[in-house]
Amino acid sequence: MPVPSEVQRETKADAFVLEAKGIEKSFGATHVLRGANLRIRRGEIHALLGGNGAGKSTLIRIISGSHHHDGGSISIDGRLDPDANAIAVVFQELALLPHLSVAENIYLPHRKRALARLSEAECFEEARAALALVDEGLAERALDWPVASLDLHERQFVEIARALSSGARVLLLDEPTANLTFSETERLFGILRRLAQQGISTLLVSHRMGEIRALADVCTVLRDGRSVLDRAALSEISDEAIVEAMGQKGSALPPPAARNTTNAPARTQIALRGPGISLSVGSGEVLGLAGAPAGPSGVIETMIGARPSGAWHITIDGVDVTFANPADAVRAGIGYVSGDRAEKGILATLPILDNIVAAARVARRRIVASSSEAAVGQTALDTLSIKASSIDALPQTVSGGTQQKLLLARWLAPVPKILVLEEPTRGVDIGTKREIYAMIRDAAAAGCVVVWWSTEFTELIAVCDRVIAFDLGGQASGVLGRDELDEVSLSRATGMAA
Repeated sequence: MPVPSEVQRETKADAFVLEAKGIEKSFGATHVLRGANLRIRRGEIHALLGGNGAGKSTLIRIISGSHHHDGGSISIDGRLDPDANAIAVVFQELALLPHLSVAENIYLPHRKRALARLSEAECFEEARAALALVDEGLAERALDWPVASLDLHERQFVEIARALSSGARVLLLDEPTANLTFSETERLFGILRRLAQQGISTLLVSHRMGEIRALADVCTVLRDGRSVLDRAALSEISDEAIVEAMGQKGSALPPPAARNTTNAPARTQIALRGPGISLSVGSGEVLGLAGAPAGPSGVIETMIGARPSGAWHITIDGVDVTFANPADAVRAGIGYVSGDRAEKGILATLPILDNIVAAARVARRRIVASSSEAAVGQTALDTLSIKASSIDALPQTVSGGTQQKLLLARWLAPVPKILVLEEPTRGVDIGTKREIYAMIRDAAAAGCVVVWWSTEFTELIAVCDRVIAFDLGGQASGVLGRDELDEVSLSRATGMAA
């Protein structure tokens, strides 16, 4: 299939605002980027695509100045000595200070010295002007609010406003809609389109083809550190061609008929009781949780011991249980994979081996490493096809998708009674998603009860036996059985985008 043509622009005003040519980067003996190219026009929404480990995150960090490149060049508006404030990154894990006000968070880039005196009037003036570009209503009412009091999408808007206040002309957004509702996603898209009309460019990193096609004009695809598609017009290329360029043929999702129908022995029976909901789930079942974070998080925090006195109650094999802390839940046979692998999941300063055996050590109340752990770690790497130089390497040496597999590897042996998963496929590529779905089904087939929160309805439909739906206020709106599961029903029950 011929490579589609570049999106054509005629005027001088639409020249490239950002050009990265032949970027190379190695970490030790590992070559991450091997001549990657990226060109973004002024006022353009550009998708950066590629599988986990393709080099997207490294390229973003180089463009934003977090990493130095070994070869190639980067220019902004044609200058090889670019203004450091011209590029701003908004990562999945937002970098706001929750105890400071909205205005103070936005104004932070203007404080050049740590002990510089803060002008409150100047702070509010600058913050109001920047936030008004994103959300005028929020700028009018919330400048003096602590960031901790904002909803997730409002925090995202504050982060974008902070980037704009520093003079950014290119925004780099990493999976920006992962936890947004349908209306919040639409608001964000509207903001990005409006910013594009004002000449501000956006580089969008996402694994969701639907939102890429709804928002972006053009895409660049990385594979093994190289640009295999350079400025391909999305109107001229199919999803299948993009996936093939990424080196990942086929769909991530299994057919619905392949969902778990195991007859695993009923070793574990759990009952969940909460406001308006009471149901039992047995070994071999996959129970989905759908909706904005407020609802599913209440169930999850109760099950893993993070909220002992919440509105939800759990019974395991006929016994009411309350866990004082997460360690008690682990010792009772409950596994947990956090959706925030940076803050609550990956142990960044410890080797890959320690990350894999962390849960087993907690369950056995052990701190000292055992002689058998190396074999366990290597088996996990081989079983999950985890590409790492060794079990002694640090997690930061592997891609985000591989880190997600490391979190799941903690629960391979022994399989827990209950496995609680929080957005396990967030930000991972098609190939890794397929592997995670297989792991979930294998765990259920081994007799595990799987409780799985996801904001991607298609995967809940394909894998789950039942789904508890939560509305935008966090209240349970019903339980959908297998025959009722479809995107329309889930969208209506949750208020979120299908």
